[in-house]
Amino acid sequence: MGNGNRPPAGTRGPSEGRMSRRKLFGFGAAGVAAAGAGALATRSLVEEPPAALAVDHVSTPVPFYGEHQAGIVTPAQDRLHFVAFDVVTDKRAELVELLREWTAAAARLTQGREAGASGAAGGPPEAAPDDTGEALDLPASALTLTVGFGPSLFDDRFGLADRRPAALADLPKFPGEHLVPEISGGDICVQACAHDPQVAVHAVRNLARIGFGRVSVRWSQLGFGRTSSTSRAQATPRNLMGFKDGTNNLKLEDDRLLREHLWARGGDWMAGGTYLVTRKIRMTIETWDRTSLAEQEAIFGRDKRAGAPLGRKAEFDPPDFAAKGPDGKPYIAPDAHIRLAHPSSNGDAHLLRRGYNYVDGSDGLGRLDAGLFFMAYQRDPRTQFVPVQMALAKRDPLNEYIKHVSSGLFACPPGVRDAGDHWGRALFA
Repeated sequence: MGNGNRPPAGTRGPSEGRMSRRKLFGFGAAGVAAAGAGALATRSLVEEPPAALAVDHVSTPVPFYGEHQAGIVTPAQDRLHFVAFDVVTDKRAELVELLREWTAAAARLTQGREAGASGAAGGPPEAAPDDTGEALDLPASALTLTVGFGPSLFDDRFGLADRRPAALADLPKFPGEHLVPEISGGDICVQACAHDPQVAVHAVRNLARIGFGRVSVRWSQLGFGRTSSTSRAQATPRNLMGFKDGTNNLKLEDDRLLREHLWARGGDWMAGGTYLVTRKIRMTIETWDRTSLAEQEAIFGRDKRAGAPLGRKAEFDPPDFAAKGPDGKPYIAPDAHIRLAHPSSNGDAHLLRRGYNYVDGSDGLGRLDAGLFFMAYQRDPRTQFVPVQMALAKRDPLNEYIKHVSSGLFACPPGVRDAGDHWGRALFA
């Protein structure tokens, strides 16, 4: 299994061989875009300096108004509730009014307030409350709500066909993926992140309640245990395979790289916005758990405990892809995940990652339905996510242990400037 003559921690070389385990659990290959080359950096939320944004205290509200939407470069919170909606009305005016109502509710919810003015118990007793009430007495928990528009919204229903950005081009079919249509796509997405799962669920529940008759939930996903660090004040978390995830994610503090790789430019409605790709990646963790440590490390190209690139000593040491071990072989194999996903292998493509672990119970065969809900923001998926994922889908040995089952692509508009603005205002202008 490739664990002979194994160098000490921090200088481990590739495993000698990789025995296929497909027959054991019956999962085929699928590419993973769990690239350590995500991108993240500073944002302007109202007038607060970057240092203020690194505070992730549960009682600290994140400013809602600003140049960019919150929840993108905001330091990653602990919990996620992601939802994709289908628009069920065919009236443009109703959709615009819904976005106004959602924006007003989001501005309140993110500050720890109830969704509507009369709240959960302040309205007429004969009327339904305008807040569901399960977050009463809970702090803001750094809640952020981020909205995006899917390619399907730009059809003939609302006169938006000629406003679809070129960067919102449909993703290609990647080798090995097994997407389930019912949990993919969507006209509109809402990403709710918070330190308290009940706060995140409450926010999504109330937006769905407000949208009744105009939108319906297409699919949703709960996540825990963020799988990326989006500020240098945060420690690097681990995915369900036990490895530190997102070490090379660009941070809140990396101004220049965010300007180059994250925010959309130009004079159209997306200026100051960004593009989100989501992928639900199921892991065959029972198979992985029976794999030797040496093979696991060779597949990722990192030391499991320290997170250091093989051949180096510390997590944030840059990988040396030319370095060789005593056996004359590269410490980092040619098909190691870290090498295939690295910007130097993909035309300097960076992604801003905000993924989460998930466990959705079991599959009825004694296996956990668990894995990574991958989310990545970028300026243009055609030149960032697509080439990285294509390289991984074709060559990454991690494909033996994962399967992509859901995919989403969304254009996330710029931030809401003030109380007179609303999500998507420029799109519908």
